[in-house]
Amino acid sequence: MSISFRNIALIAITILLILLLWQLRSLLVILMISVVLAATLAPIVDCGEKMRIPRWLGVILAYLSIILIITGGGLVIGPTVIAQIERLLQKLPGYLDIITNLTQSLIIRFGITEPQALNLIDQWLDLQALASWAVRSSQKVILSSLGLTRGIVGAIFNILLSIILSGYLLAGSKKLIKDFVSIFPSPWDAKLEAQFPPMSDRMGKYIQGRILVSLILGVAITIGLKFIGISEFALGLGVIAGFTNLIPFFGPVIGSIPALIVAIAQGGLTFWWVLLLFVIIQNVETYVLDPLLVGSSVEIEPLYQLLAVLGGVQVLGIIGALIVPPWVAGAGVVLENLYLKPKLTKENASS
Repeated sequence: MSISFRNIALIAITILLILLLWQLRSLLVILMISVVLAATLAPIVDCGEKMRIPRWLGVILAYLSIILIITGGGLVIGPTVIAQIERLLQKLPGYLDIITNLTQSLIIRFGITEPQALNLIDQWLDLQALASWAVRSSQKVILSSLGLTRGIVGAIFNILLSIILSGYLLAGSKKLIKDFVSIFPSPWDAKLEAQFPPMSDRMGKYIQGRILVSLILGVAITIGLKFIGISEFALGLGVIAGFTNLIPFFGPVIGSIPALIVAIAQGGLTFWWVLLLFVIIQNVETYVLDPLLVGSSVEIEPLYQLLAVLGGVQVLGIIGALIVPPWVAGAGVVLENLYLKPKLTKENASS
């Protein structure tokens, strides 16, 4: 079978395009983050536009409002949270020693006394080494986010660039969409243009829902830990659990570990009360809050959401776990409206 010059040119152009996109991968990630930010803030800007506020001014007011809220919250609870986390880190080695001793006592109680078995268990129970490994792994994951191998300065620059770019996307979204779809032939230009509002709506609602769920859980965990008796670290542990909960599936488990370590070290029934608290809150999130605030807007099977999180973490680190699921949700809109629905309509018409 002969290969035409056109096919060879098409393959060459495709390879060159892939190489170009690979070279621009950092910029593409920033663009992905900017689109998610723009979709999240779009309802605020649209509401301002309905009140006859110029779109560019609405964008500025939206960002100023977010900055004021974050700054105000940081000033109110920030010093206490930082102090509690610093105190927790100082006491962590002692807590790990207590957990190691308790575990060794349980092993002896179960009748395991052979030296080889005890040495093997001691290696597995080196919690200090496990903690150091966890810290190093977390640092690698954080640095891999956005490709931030250049340090904190590069991270700040990329975040600022994402915010500025999202502002431009918000302010000129209508013209940008028109220009983009104009490169496609009719009737695909009109079909693609019609997909942007539902895509933006679904992507924005996903992030809005995750933030709201995490805020509710952070407050609930803080109150619950104070009620149980861990008031020394309640706010810090609640903030940690709230932030980690932004990551679907794995975030709640990660956020519960510091609280459970503190609970074990305090002894008594504290561990079981804290475990019960997190189990109840996790079930409330899974069966009430997520379906109500997140699942109804994403409309994607949990398996696909899980794969999106895993793929996002693998490629982009923590940032990927946050931004890839809304992109999958947005892609689901295009797939549903441009392929699945027409396919179903055609099948029904033929039958």
